[in-house]
Amino acid sequence: MRRLDNAALAELLCLAADEPDRPYQQRRALRRAGRGAYRWPVEAADLVDEGRPLTELRLVGPWLARVLGEWIADPPPVPEPPPIRRGFLTAVEVRYTLAAASAPLVRGDLQMHTEGSDGTASVRAMADAARALGHAYVAITDHSKGLAIAHGMDERALARQGEEIEALNDALGPPGPRVLRAVELNVSPQGAVDLEPSFLRGLDLRLGAFHSRLRLTDDQTERYLAALRNPDVDVLAHPRGRIFNFRLGLSADWRRVFECARAHDRAVEIDAYPDRQDLDGELLALAREAGVRISIGSDAHAPGQLAFLDYGVAAALRARVPPERILNCMPVDDLLAWAREHRPRRP
Repeated sequence: MRRLDNAALAELLCLAADEPDRPYQQRRALRRAGRGAYRWPVEAADLVDEGRPLTELRLVGPWLARVLGEWIADPPPVPEPPPIRRGFLTAVEVRYTLAAASAPLVRGDLQMHTEGSDGTASVRAMADAARALGHAYVAITDHSKGLAIAHGMDERALARQGEEIEALNDALGPPGPRVLRAVELNVSPQGAVDLEPSFLRGLDLRLGAFHSRLRLTDDQTERYLAALRNPDVDVLAHPRGRIFNFRLGLSADWRRVFECARAHDRAVEIDAYPDRQDLDGELLALAREAGVRISIGSDAHAPGQLAFLDYGVAAALRARVPPERILNCMPVDDLLAWAREHRPRRP
């Protein structure tokens, strides 16, 4: 009998959630569990084999446990997911990938958020959690002022955070982690950023991301090229802007985008947050062929989410991205030198 893995169960949950005759509360529970299935630490079918309750799984109550149990016992056909749900790794696939391959030496995490913008914890709490995971460095990348919905920070607020980070680095000392002053800039469709260039030159790392007009269906290549040509952007963050079962993300001539990134020595990001996983495996293969640099960030908004970095590492492994092209594999001094030296000189 065919065995349903968590990805197949996630698709069945999402399809059931789209049935219009279901009560709203059922559709909501099905939809949430369909997304949550990508974080289940074990295969649901294995729990059944072991006689353990399916309610151990994230967002699964007694009613959903019965639904899942019936599917596992008598598997229905599972169609290929639509593009909005395609190309996402489950936690089990991540674990198997990391266990089966020689993982690159990932030294740090290059995207996370604190209570400075839309995170829930302090800089110190995020650094402490990163230290427990063995990271040598982390980049604090709170949102910039153009993203008001995420309580984006202006130059003054980021300067205060920079003083906090400097004091924290003095307090942590070796073995660290070294906390980098960074930001996730809001990038306009024309490639402009929302903080002053003179201020940005003092940061260790500048991520740039699109946060508006993310549901356009026409080709957005020129938008990406404009962002990558902006000397105030080091890393293009969550490039497509996709979110599982919520937003498909933007389309572009990705080969041209990656070639432009390589030409300007910019990096493109794997946002490892399970709902994003952006770039996905297909685009990562193109990025590898283009020889572009890759940055990996957990996009954690709380200390427990720093573990999401594994999704990005697994994606890079599966796409066979060379470690020497991954920013996170660089010693911190080399990373900082790259971020300085690839920028044009300014008076």
